[in-house]
Amino acid sequence: MLKRTTGEKIFAIFNYIILSFTAFACLVPMINVLAVSFSSSTAAATGSVKLWPVDFTLASYKYALSKREFLQSFLVSLKRVTLGYIVNMVMTISVAYPLSKDRSDFRARNVYAWFFIITMMFSGGLIPTFVTVRKLGLLDTVWALVLPGAVPVFNVILLMNFFRELPKEIEEAAYIDGASHWTTLFRIYLPLSLPSLATISLFVLVGHWNGWFDGMIYMNRPKNWPLQTYLRTILINPDISQYQTSSEELANLKEVSERTFKSAQVFLGAAPILAVYPFLQKYFMKGLVMGSVKG
Repeated sequence: MLKRTTGEKIFAIFNYIILSFTAFACLVPMINVLAVSFSSSTAAATGSVKLWPVDFTLASYKYALSKREFLQSFLVSLKRVTLGYIVNMVMTISVAYPLSKDRSDFRARNVYAWFFIITMMFSGGLIPTFVTVRKLGLLDTVWALVLPGAVPVFNVILLMNFFRELPKEIEEAAYIDGASHWTTLFRIYLPLSLPSLATISLFVLVGHWNGWFDGMIYMNRPKNWPLQTYLRTILINPDISQYQTSSEELANLKEVSERTFKSAQVFLGAAPILAVYPFLQKYFMKGLVMGSVKG
């Protein structure tokens, strides 16, 4: 093992300091939102909450989870993520596998590859996309949030390059044993591509869960809004009194302020992704780096 020089040690210490500072700067707003959501309305109003809850209470979470609009939009987001994940992964794998073949196996490979790259570089624009969605009768349906982005070209390129990195000898041995393309794909390529698939899964899940703009333009009725569109609306609208519908809710509002209510909903909206990320993070670097190397 080579001994580090003094310059390398100083460089490593400098990197640790910069990365620690950057990580702390990224975490502080999230910790502050979490602390406010668990604090009393009085503490939040006086600005005494920093990185730790003051007068700990779950009132904001109880109130947020009792709101029909929040639960409705949460279910719309779950439906969107489930359908979007299935469609995106099926389309990505279906496109990446043939494009990963040599020209001797798939002569039109470059034609299709350029077709997909051009669609990635030059978008049709918002208005043509909206007109297409409306003409297809997808407005106010979950398919309007899923089908326009059914083929994520960046993910296709990532997975295609990962497929090309796999040893050709394994594929040739499978063909000699009589395996078809479907068998090769499902029993060899996909099991060996777990890091890349996990990375793409994270991209797809985060993309669909955090998507709010398409919900705003394709969904005319608030009951069809995904969670992020709903959260964006309540964060812009400062008045939560419009959500009062009963004397019980009025009583709950004594312990809930506008700030704690919004913080609770924001954190509830981010919680599913925060729960999934640790399970996919271990594959992230390998899948991203290997897939980014052009074969």
